[in-house]
Amino acid sequence: MSALRTMLASASMIGVLAVGYGMWSIISPEESRRRDLLRDLPEADPHRMDESRRRTALVMQVLKEASETNENIARSR
Repeated sequence: MSALRTMLASASMIGVLAVGYGMWSIISPEESRRRDLLRDLPEADPHRMDESRRRTALVMQVLKEASETNENIARSR
């Protein structure tokens, strides 16, 4: 009885994994669609990437200046 239970549990685990893999393969985009998605990302455009780097640098500069001061910037208005 214990062997039968072990075999059924193993078979059900394999079945669940197979169903999960099947659903993943149905849902995931195919290779050509994946390449299109990667090409259309904002980081693919050098001009947009430079803007993003500048914006991030400005934010980091503001955060650095805010951390170096003892004044509470949130309540200054």
